[in-house]
Amino acid sequence: MADQDVKMLIERIMAEARTHQSARFSNKIYADKPILKTGRQMQNFLPDQYRKMREISRWQDDPKGGAGRWLSEAELFYRQGLLMADFEDDCPYNGTFKSYFPTYNAMSDRQLRGYFTWRAQVRRKKVEETSTSFAFLYLYELICGIGVDNPLDGFRKIKAFWESYRAYEPGIDRFARVWLQDYAVFHGLDPKLLSDSKTVLFDKALIELRRAARDIEPLPTPATPATKRRKSSEPTLPLPPDEAREERLMAAINALSTYNLGNSRINHAHHRDLRHVACAVYVRMARYYDTHRKSGIVASLFGEETAMPYTMFASAVFFAPERHKDCEYRLDPIHIYRCQNGFWECMRIHGSRQKSSKLGEMMRACDQRLRLALDPAHPLKEEKVPKYLAKIIDDEIVAWLSWDAAHQPVKIDIDLSQLGHIRNAAAQTREALLIDEEREDDALTEAAEADSGQPEAEPAANMIAEPAAASTQQNEADEPTISTEQFGVVAPLLAPEPTPATPMSAGTASALAHAAEGYLRALLEQNAAQAASAVERSGQSEDMLVDNINEALFDLVGDTVIEFGAAGPQIIEDYEADVRGYLDHE
Repeated sequence: MADQDVKMLIERIMAEARTHQSARFSNKIYADKPILKTGRQMQNFLPDQYRKMREISRWQDDPKGGAGRWLSEAELFYRQGLLMADFEDDCPYNGTFKSYFPTYNAMSDRQLRGYFTWRAQVRRKKVEETSTSFAFLYLYELICGIGVDNPLDGFRKIKAFWESYRAYEPGIDRFARVWLQDYAVFHGLDPKLLSDSKTVLFDKALIELRRAARDIEPLPTPATPATKRRKSSEPTLPLPPDEAREERLMAAINALSTYNLGNSRINHAHHRDLRHVACAVYVRMARYYDTHRKSGIVASLFGEETAMPYTMFASAVFFAPERHKDCEYRLDPIHIYRCQNGFWECMRIHGSRQKSSKLGEMMRACDQRLRLALDPAHPLKEEKVPKYLAKIIDDEIVAWLSWDAAHQPVKIDIDLSQLGHIRNAAAQTREALLIDEEREDDALTEAAEADSGQPEAEPAANMIAEPAAASTQQNEADEPTISTEQFGVVAPLLAPEPTPATPMSAGTASALAHAAEGYLRALLEQNAAQAASAVERSGQSEDMLVDNINEALFDLVGDTVIEFGAAGPQIIEDYEADVRGYLDHE
């Protein structure tokens, strides 16, 4: 139907109403404004509240008569939001609205009406899918305090909307998770509200990794002599194992490692073995990083702990009418926020917030080598790992399995069918040892029991069920050993370690480049300038050069040769003679 026809129809209806005014409308008087409107007129209709919002100017005059100022987009949004805080509309919008930083100013009148209609439903806990920019605009309102009763109410509304709308747009997680955390920090809410957040759980795992090595055995300080070098057969973690501590550490490792030991086949049948070996290997690797790297294992894998400037509600349209007072907020022991003069900083481990592939490499190697010992029927494909890591894992497997085998509960099997033979043999032995007087006493006792009708009591000695040969076999060895039949390929790991007297192979010598030889000579002569020159010639970082030298000399001494001390890299005193011999041979 054409617009002209619609207008004619409306005029006819209104004329008929005026003709029968006395009969149908009694004595009431109506204004000249038409009651009926076309669809086009309804679309162009805009309630007065929107006009008031549009009238808020970007230019703000100075009430004291001074120079005025232009409002920022965030402040203009905040002022318009306060005006529209309780407004509701009933005009759904089926179009699409897209904006990188959506605000009221970025929307047309029709889009504005559609947004406030959708928001009215959200406030009634009816969250429906709409333009993603509408969803972000609603979050901007909440973090600015528009439509909330107090900070705790705002926190709950942000969280509830995020958890509902992420079903339609999972990408909202990336922003809402950070804004929710910032909201709690900005308003000083209880940190327990974020106890299940991804950030806090990640930090807790990092705390457990840092605590693991330090709690087991404190590192030597400059005021105390260095501890004696550890033997490969000595266990790293206390035995018997601390079940609770190892479970916490393994959970932290799984949370931060790309290789999850909980999904391993061997974890179901040998959880205790896998847990202890994995934890012990991690602690040993933490010690290795402390002595052979410039940074500890956590700093090397996830970054350093430091304070950096921080922007609250980054990537959001946010405005606070007053400057935030100075404060300190502890999200957890390694995640702290501070505000001073309105500027925020955050102290935490700044680096990778993802799972570590290097930690995953360690844990996969633990799984692979432990399977060879406990489940050889289901091997895991071997991947190349550093020799020092392979040796650490093998040492921990041998130390654990040796201890576990020695402390297995003793199982005693009694063959009841043999009790009669044992009893007869014991009686014959006793008879042979009796003297004549004892035989006469036994005869009198048997006669008395026959008269009384009571059976003869069995001597306690008749209950001995262990052959004499058993004690002889038990004393054949003072210490428990691991048999090849029981643990498969672990037996070769018990072979003695190579000694410094072992000659160096040609392959090892060829592995050392000219720059590495110069670096070794510089360390022996304690010449820092010469060492720096050798590092520069190698084209590698000092850490990489040290790792390559240790790898190449591993066959010579069966251990790492260079470690990082307080004064920098140095050759371990026990191996200086071996290194000099190699260099002199060259």
